[in-house]
Amino acid sequence: MSNEHVFAPPAAFAAQAHVNGIDAYRKLYDQAATAPDQFWGDLARKELSWFQPFDTVLDWQPPFAKWFSGGKINASYNCLDRHLNEGRADKVAIAFEGEPGDERQITYRELHRLVVRFASILKARGHQAGDRAIIYMPMIPEAVVAMLACARLGITHSVVFGGFSAEALKARVEDLGAQLVLTADGGWRRGKKIALKATVNEALEDCTTVRDVIVYHRTGGEVNMIEGRDHWWHELEHLASDDCPAVPLDSEHPLFVLYTSGTTGKPKGILHTTAGYLLHTTMTMKWVFDLKQSDVYWCTADIGWVTGHSYIVYGPLSAGATSVLYEGAPDFPQYDRWWSLIAKYKVNTFYTSPTAIRALIKQGDHWPKAHDLSSLRLLGSVGEPINPAAWNWYHHVIGADRCPIVDTWWQTETGGILIAPMPGAVPLKPGSGTLPMPGIIAEVVDVHGKPVGENREGFLVIKRPWPGMLRTLWGDPERYQEAYWSRLPGIYFTGDAARRDQDGYFWVLGRVDDVMNVSGHRLSTMEVESALVHHPAVAEAAVVGKPHEITGQAVVCFVSLKAGHWNHEELGKELRAWVAKEIGSFARPEEIRFTESLPKTRSGKIMRRLLRELVTSNTVSGDVTTLEDLGVLTRLAAQNDDEA
Repeated sequence: MSNEHVFAPPAAFAAQAHVNGIDAYRKLYDQAATAPDQFWGDLARKELSWFQPFDTVLDWQPPFAKWFSGGKINASYNCLDRHLNEGRADKVAIAFEGEPGDERQITYRELHRLVVRFASILKARGHQAGDRAIIYMPMIPEAVVAMLACARLGITHSVVFGGFSAEALKARVEDLGAQLVLTADGGWRRGKKIALKATVNEALEDCTTVRDVIVYHRTGGEVNMIEGRDHWWHELEHLASDDCPAVPLDSEHPLFVLYTSGTTGKPKGILHTTAGYLLHTTMTMKWVFDLKQSDVYWCTADIGWVTGHSYIVYGPLSAGATSVLYEGAPDFPQYDRWWSLIAKYKVNTFYTSPTAIRALIKQGDHWPKAHDLSSLRLLGSVGEPINPAAWNWYHHVIGADRCPIVDTWWQTETGGILIAPMPGAVPLKPGSGTLPMPGIIAEVVDVHGKPVGENREGFLVIKRPWPGMLRTLWGDPERYQEAYWSRLPGIYFTGDAARRDQDGYFWVLGRVDDVMNVSGHRLSTMEVESALVHHPAVAEAAVVGKPHEITGQAVVCFVSLKAGHWNHEELGKELRAWVAKEIGSFARPEEIRFTESLPKTRSGKIMRRLLRELVTSNTVSGDVTTLEDLGVLTRLAAQNDDEA
């Protein structure tokens, strides 16, 4: 993961950046570190619109935080109403492209009208602050409307990714105690209709809390509507009004619950509240993406994930951005769909995942090179550490060696970005998230909480509360305390391993349980994966440790190859030697297993936990509801049997 190349901010980029030069970053960081309450309080008053001012910046009763106590605010108002009075009413808020090719340009004025009218429908149906809603929709503007309409009334929402099964959806409906489900008849994915309403019907068969299901007409086709409970979105228009003011809500009012998979099989409901979360996402939009009012910004995530919440909906709209929203797959109808959209909408900022980048590398450079990507000025990466080989391809092929890359580290729990470069200020090192955001006191420590020093691996922790932090786990404060705050009391335990180099740059190495102990050497799976994907034949790699009676653990590598004709036996030997040369002989893999695909969540993260279970017991237990393709596990297990 070490890389000797350092990329200074391009002079032209730095000259117009919000934060220009490393000294400006350090000044901002020092202000936040020295007087955090004043720093965050000043920003909250300046950057957000309040119905009632707050009287306390932070009330910290470890591990429970309250930010901006006494204040009254509304996220929907901050994302919409205030822009109408600040000259952005006719600015495009969402540039939508459906997978079939349908287009919509929705201004802030029009988005405000859509949200107000839908909120008034919900209000007329008796839904109010304190209620909970499940949103199970495709990537269409109405999904954003649903989120903001709920926020307008104080209805706590939980967006469930449209690829989840009925069983997974049911678990979330029941845990949340939802009274309302907002869905669509279906959505488009790789040319096929994904039947969402049928899944909702199955999920709600035994559910007693839901009294309204509102269905948006997207794909057409036969839909089974349950009389009295189910309503077509468009048929409720007679209830709509253009007068539905945003409800003044407490700063700590629950904005949303987002479920993330847990090792126990029971998903965790991450709770984020309103004011602190909104400030964090607004500021990181400006700091990390150097947002200009003329920018066209595109985050490719799904709104079912926290990246979609923070950097498609709440962050960009609060900051007054123009965002591209795309419904479909990156490879449909062919591998250049994303690049064609960048050229079509003249996207300036492009934010995607390392998994997607590696998949696109695999298809060849001719796809992006067929399109004019000259509008791009900034690239971003999110989801997991990006290995230097993928970083360099992204920088060279997509960014034409002129676009800084903001490699962002954060989690569902953190609400927004915690470690990332400010692109006009911080020199870049491929593979490193670089430096923390202002107000984020990050450290790499040992099991006793003591800093490990330069270039030593340890646990990544956050030592001070920040506005966007999760407040608890829905209905389970004990699990919240145990999972995040028990190992080092008063300090947030991220669960990630990292090291900090001589320049203070953070290198995140993956989950703590993704560290192997081979012959007494602590070895990060990410380090081995990074070495593998540096090989010209390798597109993706996932590495796990397998119990070994002599070395303690042996290194097992699952490798997906770039297009071409490869001799697996010879290439396997070559890759084992390659890793030994790149890292050291102790890291030489015991096994190289070639596979067409790797088990991933629907947000693109490789599920190494499942691979570890496969190589140790040939079985998989725990939560697999976030897995995109269960068939991958079946094929890998069969391969495991063949090799046993």
